[in-house]
Amino acid sequence: MRDKFGKGFGPNEKFSHEGQHHPKEGGYRRKKHHHGAKTFRRGRAIEFLNRLNVKRATLKQQLAAPELQSINQVLVGELKAIEMVINEFTQLFEIHEEEIEQYDSLTDGKDKSGEESATEDEETQSDQ
Repeated sequence: MRDKFGKGFGPNEKFSHEGQHHPKEGGYRRKKHHHGAKTFRRGRAIEFLNRLNVKRATLKQQLAAPELQSINQVLVGELKAIEMVINEFTQLFEIHEEEIEQYDSLTDGKDKSGEESATEDEETQSDQ
């Protein structure tokens, strides 16, 4: 009897798939050709991290405001919580400072709608 490659084998020999991989064995794997979707998702993760950092900066400003001293403990708790989320997020997605800077330089401070995104300085001015 012969296999599909013309190799003969006897009745007591098992058909061999030398050099072939089977899906059950994890042999057929896609080659990583496209990085677009991964890059897009990474960009969204970095954008979300930037938003968390803006919230953190806002909480720090509120802590320094004398008119908000009555809710100081609440603000401290929120600041600790947001810092914990930021730390876990950066560790989970393995985001490094260089990536954030590179993403910011590519986007030139524009959000997805093409409008200028609010910076911390703009928020400080609007709060006053």
